[in-house]
Amino acid sequence: MADNYLERRMEEYRSQPAEARRPAVTLERLLRRNRSVRGYDSRFLVRGDQLRRIAAVCTKIPSARNRQSLRLRPVLSDEMAKVLPHIRMGGALPELHLPLPGTEPNACIIICSTVAEDRWIDIDLGIAVQSMLLQAVEIGLNGLCIGAFDREAIREAFALPYDPILILAIGKSLERIELVEVGAGDDLAYYRRDGVHYVPKIRLEELLLSPVSAESGARNDNL
Repeated sequence: MADNYLERRMEEYRSQPAEARRPAVTLERLLRRNRSVRGYDSRFLVRGDQLRRIAAVCTKIPSARNRQSLRLRPVLSDEMAKVLPHIRMGGALPELHLPLPGTEPNACIIICSTVAEDRWIDIDLGIAVQSMLLQAVEIGLNGLCIGAFDREAIREAFALPYDPILILAIGKSLERIELVEVGAGDDLAYYRRDGVHYVPKIRLEELLLSPVSAESGARNDNL
């Protein structure tokens, strides 16, 4: 019965016009769309329910030693004036003074730690931020990890009970961003050319310390 149902659903999908088919949401697609965005569409205002949905992933992800020491302060457009003067974006492109006027993010999540920052907090931070960014991409948004900001000014502006350790900008991207495959010894600095933002990424063969092929390894019939 289940097999027939799946077959019928597949036939229905195949019978649809190509333009009506929604591409499957896969990790590969999410990862490719999850780029660090420094220019946002000011006409799109991020809503509170969207920030809550993004933040909610932190209730489901792993935590080093299960300490769960991160705390989140959502910030919508009505409070972003307290954030923007204290952040710096695009450190590798100082001549552009990013974000360009009118393309600033209009929402963010301030991430704090209830304990002194250490390697375990940094592990948690990496897991949390990547998970939140993937959730943002799934709902059609993008973001940027901002580590260059005035911590004291942000803490004071929002009367935060804990130290802020990172700001996650959230919004609708205006940018075209392309990945460029490079070698491990090549220049890894991102750059812009003709309105396109290019991000060098080391090819897989040079990331692996030992070569492995798709056919190598023992067969596992349980997978």
